Amino acid sequence: MSISLDGNIAIITGAAGGQGAAEARLFLERGASVVLTDFAAEAGAALAEELGERASFVAHDVASAEDWAAVVAHTLDRHGRIDTLVNNAGILRMMPLEEETVEGLDRILSVNVRGVFLGMQAVAATMKAQGSGAIVNISSLAGIQGQHGAVAYSASKFAVRGMTKSAALEFGPFGVRVNSVHPGTILTPMIGDLGETADIFPFAALGRAGRAEEVATLVAFLASSDASYLTGGEYLADGGSAAGDSAQLQQALMGGFQTPNAE
Repeated sequence: MSISLDGNIAIITGAAGGQGAAEARLFLERGASVVLTDFAAEAGAALAEELGERASFVAHDVASAEDWAAVVAHTLDRHGRIDTLVNNAGILRMMPLEEETVEGLDRILSVNVRGVFLGMQAVAATMKAQGSGAIVNISSLAGIQGQHGAVAYSASKFAVRGMTKSAALEFGPFGVRVNSVHPGTILTPMIGDLGETADIFPFAALGRAGRAEEVATLVAFLASSDASYLTGGEYLADGGSAAGDSAQLQQALMGGFQTPNAE
């Protein structure tokens, strides 16, 4: 049986496409109501309309405290509570240390770190007052081990992992759980088209790249009451990439499996 999210009120950022859209669809399938947010307003609004009356959309820059206040106000006005926050929005930039710029670093940190920080801060008072809530922060395999040619991106994803643990300690006494999810190579527009290599990806133990829906099932579990004793944890969804030789994976990323810069 699928894990139920009946009655769960969830905010999912970066939900206009890719992994965020897969999470929104699965949450709705399992009974939740979802507030989708994204800077891509047209795509986000269209998806919310497609998903039906339990979905709504708010245009959202996750690096803006004012936008976060608007998202929380919309959610409380519409639903009266916030049970789950999925900090899914993020950007990817592959750039070696010596070629990275301060502007590039700041851009990555503003979305991947500041966005997560502001999101947790924005829902904290509501969740603590309720005495319940689940926050799922989407980090990366690059938040578990270094990634060649992506020093700024890796820094941002390690930061998400650390913030998650600190927030779990602060929020735990109020019944609010905070966990991080660390996807490996997942087939979304962010990493581009891997073509035939998606099904013969030798750097994961399972021998293939992952699907957004496979990450979404882990996120849904962590949001559910079945994960009631899980907080401060880091959960890999990488097909076993971290279980083996990380140097081999990095060599592959330097070669034919290099990913593009994406937002």
